[in-house]
Amino acid sequence: MKPETIDLDLLNGLARNERTAIEQLYEQHYRMVQTFIINNNGTADDARDIFQEAMILLYEKARGGNFELTSKLKTYVYSVCRRLWLKRLQQLQRFGAPVESLEEVTPVEEELEEQERRNEAFSVMDKALNHLGEPCKSLLEAYYVHKKPMQEIAESFGYTNADNAKNQKYKCLMRLKKLFFASYKNGN
Repeated sequence: MKPETIDLDLLNGLARNERTAIEQLYEQHYRMVQTFIINNNGTADDARDIFQEAMILLYEKARGGNFELTSKLKTYVYSVCRRLWLKRLQQLQRFGAPVESLEEVTPVEEELEEQERRNEAFSVMDKALNHLGEPCKSLLEAYYVHKKPMQEIAESFGYTNADNAKNQKYKCLMRLKKLFFASYKNGN
């Protein structure tokens, strides 16, 4: 795959230490790396450290003059951060298998595409939840996010008992599902 001109411009800007190139790299790629690291036993601080390490490596390669980008920059950044994070996990002994055995499990492009699909679905779900309205939104959040028991939900929402709250939760969930799939099919 041939790298895009935009990617090459960003690399050249990085090699010249241009602030706009550095800011664009962070803006375009940091969130993806943060999501990967948090989903794999890391924290936001770990993500910042790993991304910074990757940017330093990329800067050094870009400055070297003989670096040839053979994929999309996004794929390259993701794979470098992934490798750095797996090494860190191995060093921290939070991960059982050696890094070398994980390299061929899933090609980076497939993993990246799956992560993008998941992020898109979460975004659609967030929009559907915001369009759901009250009290459904609060009821679902109380149950699924805050893990409150049905009896407590019934009391705080004014339902006569836990079974009525459970029925209402089911109705709200069906409405949310309907909103989600309508938005997801339309690509919104």
